[in-house]
Amino acid sequence: MPAMKLTCKQVLTEAKAPDLESVRKLNCWGCKLTDISILSEMPNIEVLTLSVNSISSLSPLAGCLSMCELYLRSNMIPTLSELYYLRPMTRLRVLWLADNPCCGTDASRYRLTVLRFLPGLQKLDNQVVTEEEIALANLVGEDISTPINTARTQVSTNGLPDADKENDSLCHNAEDTNNIRQESRMKQPSRDKIPSLDSQSTRSSLKRTHTLDAVLLLLRDLDHDELRVVYTEAQSRLRTYTLDSIETLRDSHTQKAAEIPQ
Repeated sequence: MPAMKLTCKQVLTEAKAPDLESVRKLNCWGCKLTDISILSEMPNIEVLTLSVNSISSLSPLAGCLSMCELYLRSNMIPTLSELYYLRPMTRLRVLWLADNPCCGTDASRYRLTVLRFLPGLQKLDNQVVTEEEIALANLVGEDISTPINTARTQVSTNGLPDADKENDSLCHNAEDTNNIRQESRMKQPSRDKIPSLDSQSTRSSLKRTHTLDAVLLLLRDLDHDELRVVYTEAQSRLRTYTLDSIETLRDSHTQKAAEIPQ
C-alpha cells in the first residue's frame, strides 16, 4: 500500500484554521492515512478522529497535551506499547482503539491493560469506564512496555543522534519558553550560547534547563486547584532547601572556628 501522508493543506482545509497551532478539532476518518507526522506540529488539538486508516505509530501525538478525545478505531496499531505516547495526555477522557491488531483476542485483558495505563479515561471504545474497572485494572491489568523506537540509541529521521536532536529541540522551543521566562522575570538563555554536549556536566545542565522549561510550559495548562498544589509543593521544597543551606553554612562556620589556633 503506498504511503498516504496527512499534509498541512489537508489539515487547514478540513479544520478551517489559519495555522496548525490554531487547530482544535480535526476529522480524518477513512482517508487511507499511513503518515500523520504533521500532528507533531499541532500541540493545541483537543478532538482528533483518525478512525479507519492505516496508521501504525502514535509517536506524532506525544506532544498533543491538550487532547481530550481521540478516535483510532480500525487502524494498524501493532502493540499496546504505542499507548506510551498518549501517557502525557492528562486531559484525555475518550479513546476509541478497537479493531486494531494491538487489541488482541482477549477483550477483558486488553481493556484492563489500557485502563491501568490510562486511568484518566472516562470512555474506552464507546463504553463508559467504571470505578470498579479502574480498581480491577490496577490489580490485574498488565504493564505496557516502552516502544522500541524510543530507546536511548534512537537516531532521528534527519540522521542526527539523540544528543543533537535534544540540542535542536531546545532551540525549537526557545520562543515559547522565553516568553514564559519573560513573564516570570527569569533570565533567558541565548540561543547562540547553547553549549556543546560533549561533557557529562553540560548534559546534566541541559537536562535541568529542559526540565524547567517543561514545567513552565505545563503550568499554562493547570487549573486553579492544580496550581495551588504546585504552589504548596514548591513552598515545601523551598523551605527544605533553605534549612539545608542554613545547616551547611553553620557547619562551615563551625569547621572554620575549629581551625583557628587558640
